[in-house]
Amino acid sequence: MTARIVETNSTPFETVEVDAVTVDIIENALKNVRVEMDAVLFRTAMSPGIREQGDCFPMVANKDGKMVVGQFGSFIHGFLEAYEGDIEQGDIILTNDPYMCNAAVSHLPDWIVLVPVFKDGRHIAWTAMFGHMSDNGGMVPGSIPIKAETIYQEGIRIPPTKLYKKGELQSDVLELILHNVRTTEWNRFDLNALVAACRTAARRCVEIAERFGDETFQTTMQIMLDRNLEAMRQIIRMIVPEEKRYFEDFLCDDGVGKGPYKIACTLWREGDKAIFDFEGTDPQAKSSINFYMNEEMFKMFFGSFTINLFDPHILFNDGFYELVEVRIPEGSLLKPKFPAALSGRTHALGRIFDVMGGVLGQSTPDAMNAAGFSDSPHLFFSGYDKKGEWFQLFQIGFGGIPGRPVGDGPDGHSLWPGFTNVPNEFIEAYFPLRIIRYEPIPDSGGAGLHRGGNGLSVAYEFLVNGEIAVHDERWLTYPWGVHGGEPGMRSSKRLVRKDGSEEWLPAKCDGVKVREGDVLYFNTWGGGGWGDPYERDCAAVLADVHRGLVTAAGARRYGVVITSKNTVDVDATREMRAKLSDTRGETSLFNFGGGIEDIKSRALEETHLPAPQAPHA
Repeated sequence: MTARIVETNSTPFETVEVDAVTVDIIENALKNVRVEMDAVLFRTAMSPGIREQGDCFPMVANKDGKMVVGQFGSFIHGFLEAYEGDIEQGDIILTNDPYMCNAAVSHLPDWIVLVPVFKDGRHIAWTAMFGHMSDNGGMVPGSIPIKAETIYQEGIRIPPTKLYKKGELQSDVLELILHNVRTTEWNRFDLNALVAACRTAARRCVEIAERFGDETFQTTMQIMLDRNLEAMRQIIRMIVPEEKRYFEDFLCDDGVGKGPYKIACTLWREGDKAIFDFEGTDPQAKSSINFYMNEEMFKMFFGSFTINLFDPHILFNDGFYELVEVRIPEGSLLKPKFPAALSGRTHALGRIFDVMGGVLGQSTPDAMNAAGFSDSPHLFFSGYDKKGEWFQLFQIGFGGIPGRPVGDGPDGHSLWPGFTNVPNEFIEAYFPLRIIRYEPIPDSGGAGLHRGGNGLSVAYEFLVNGEIAVHDERWLTYPWGVHGGEPGMRSSKRLVRKDGSEEWLPAKCDGVKVREGDVLYFNTWGGGGWGDPYERDCAAVLADVHRGLVTAAGARRYGVVITSKNTVDVDATREMRAKLSDTRGETSLFNFGGGIEDIKSRALEETHLPAPQAPHA
């Protein structure tokens, strides 16, 4: 089953000589195309998740589907293998079903638009973008039902479908899709915005080819891919050892009382090829936390991770994929069997970055980060406002970035660098709630020579009756520290009722009824610390105390004694650091906050929540 590109001009492209100046001009033009895609989308989308937060990922690929510029790696390869049919000029493809496109997307709320770019009858490129829709139908508002056991419960499944055929909108198909979602107008505008962004990028590709010639355009895109291939070849030889390295981390729970779930990875190199083997990862869950991880998607994660760590000036694209082999066992948490539920895949997707950092960092420990805010926790709030109109809020929370070799982790940041927070003023203007607290949580970042970033405490006061859902992680396991750094603080969710009573909510729950005047304290987790906290400059600790990022009591985690006048007691600090260092002894590369069974035994006391049961007992 493969797609067939229909060309009216089948003249093959020839490889030509392209000078360095022309390559740079075309490369920068394509970078600008990617930026323009975002600009078009953000100016025409309607939902706050896309328009304000930027929950979308653009791409320009060559005619073979390899991403040349973009943000999230190519999903076209998986689509082309799965789609059976002709693709012609003017066609625009829409899909959202992971099982129908080889996991080109990983859950149903992400809608992909793909545009084949033609010039003079020849297929010259692809443009594509996917965005997270506010709703996809299904069991709950927001379409990420925690208790779903199959994908059929998670909303409408759109197989690879021609939204446009030869330039003509298939209105009946569009209306059928929109009939199955709660936020019809938002989805309509957001989908139109995705199409507009891809069409704009397609026009720009044609303009570049018209200016420089089709062969020069094609050859330059291949040169850009080859540059990435050679750069990654050097990085892989530098950071991936021939001897095997192993690392494991955990998802805390599945939302239905089972957990934690292990993600295991073994890494080694054979020649120029890095091999990642996820054997040992737990079997798939019965609930929706499964992450159908396409092998090409993981290669993209690996490339993005390493390039940003070692040389952010390298243009990230798909050129290096032949240098990576990914092995994922069937029926595991990372490759569940149809029709397993997938909507809550965010948690495992984010945890992959911690696993990747842990397994890669063992060979280059001086360059590794601690564990950080490896998730995009969600808050949903829905119901009817005082005018009787339906509302539906989808919020992504931010938290602490890990301590790093180069310095402290930022406070209150997103897992995805391109995301921005939705302004509080926007939220309060469009939804019936009030944000009465938005501030970093002191001491939530792990102590270290370089401090982990603090998590955020956001307090939402609900102004009408409604229903909320929470999707979060790291309430049980800790974001680990490295090189003697301490773990970060875990997340918590506390609901204070109008009458003063309070409830500690599970990290994953939906269908929670709230009433006017109730307040939810949505506290995210901090990043792990990097390096020995007793070696941190006392002046830096004092500055954090003055800024409200570390308390005077929390300064003692660094062995620093703060006086009542908010100054450092130098003598007491020297004495305390010597005593603490002797008591602690030698540090290890990782500090997980204890073994997993020890962490589970302390769960109720420290988190106000019982430990989950073994996932597959």
